[in-house]
Amino acid sequence: MGLPNVAETLNWGHHLVYWAGDRDIGGKMFAMTDLDGSGIGVLSFHCGEERFHELIENEAIRPTPYLAKAHWVTLERWNALRPREIEEQLRRAHGLILEKLPKRTRTILAMSELERKKIIRERKRAPGAGKTPSDKSKTSKHGSAKLNASKTGGLGRSRPGNGTRRGWSAYV
Repeated sequence: MGLPNVAETLNWGHHLVYWAGDRDIGGKMFAMTDLDGSGIGVLSFHCGEERFHELIENEAIRPTPYLAKAHWVTLERWNALRPREIEEQLRRAHGLILEKLPKRTRTILAMSELERKKIIRERKRAPGAGKTPSDKSKTSKHGSAKLNASKTGGLGRSRPGNGTRRGWSAYV
């Protein structure tokens, strides 16, 4: 089809997932195919709220399990739609997801391919790569807050089962 900024990955053992933008820079999936035929259908894709109800009226198209709330449908067989319609739906899915990408991701996608690959390499090498801000903890001059909390039994709470209280609340 030749859509711009599409990446493919093999996920969950047998699903070929198509991403609008590389997932390493914050891209989001817009379609997936079941390669070994063990799932409920052959192709799943995002269709948007307007088309969702129209598409599921077709007896060979059903809401995608776990993704129906996000307006994804699954084709049970390849002839559920004509090839041209499938291509049109995939273009639409790609466009809808591309619109929803965060500004920082769209900025990276606007860069040249070399610059994009360089950023992806740097992110993979960076310490704490892949962590979200909620995963990171504050550290003190004595080391990691998580390590200190585990030594003290948490933030002043008693550890269940050991009968002793540790941390600052032991002195209150």
